[in-house]
Amino acid sequence: MKIHHALFALIMVCFCSASAQAKALTVMISGGFKTAWETLGPRFAAQEGYSIKTVSGPSMGNTPQAIPARLARGETADVVIMVGDALSDLEKQGRILPGSRVELADSPIGAVIKKGDAPVSIKTVAALRAALLDARSVAYSDSASGRYVSTRLFNTLGIEKEMQGKAHKVERIPVASQVADGKYTLGFQQVSELLPVPGVTFIGELPASVQYITRFAGAVVITSAHRHEAKDLLNYLASPAVQAVVRSSGLHSVAPVKQSSTVQ
Repeated sequence: MKIHHALFALIMVCFCSASAQAKALTVMISGGFKTAWETLGPRFAAQEGYSIKTVSGPSMGNTPQAIPARLARGETADVVIMVGDALSDLEKQGRILPGSRVELADSPIGAVIKKGDAPVSIKTVAALRAALLDARSVAYSDSASGRYVSTRLFNTLGIEKEMQGKAHKVERIPVASQVADGKYTLGFQQVSELLPVPGVTFIGELPASVQYITRFAGAVVITSAHRHEAKDLLNYLASPAVQAVVRSSGLHSVAPVKQSSTVQ
């Protein structure tokens, strides 16, 4: 009888352990979608009864915290949410479960000034050009949006020479935090990364004719032991029911697409 009780107890421990493990997801996420995630992640976890571990890192770059670097050195994850181009690279490397990619949001570039500074307009291309030329200093990020600003945007506006020496790349930390501290007078980054930072005033998105949109997408990591749960999470993040939260974070909703519920 004691043996039977011990065996039953062992089976229950194993069952409970497996159940707990099945309810745990690890999500690697880059900054542009993080504000929306901070609301939607806990909401999904509570709805489904999962525990979710969030690991933050850039979509690209040479820092050890970058999502590709984390996966390359063997860190485990079930879901990655990141810049679409960088996700495509991971797909080519075989790190993403084929067919699991879900388009989540589009992220435009915007600008901020320090709170209390004189208002600045960037509503038109002419106004944007004037604002850049008038600024004492300009900051941009080390991400795809920053590369666009420092190369293509300045070139399109015909002010490359004028921006030399006063336009600076901010690495690893939010551009808006440096503007809030008074280090730079005008800062450019994805809107979703500007809005959460205190001490600045958001002055708008770039004009449509010179805008650069960064697509954010998610996918299931090929080594995930919880593929169905991971895909359920991604489909939830793309669902119509959560788009108000997505838009309030500074992102644009993507055109609705049919979500696949089949994961091999």
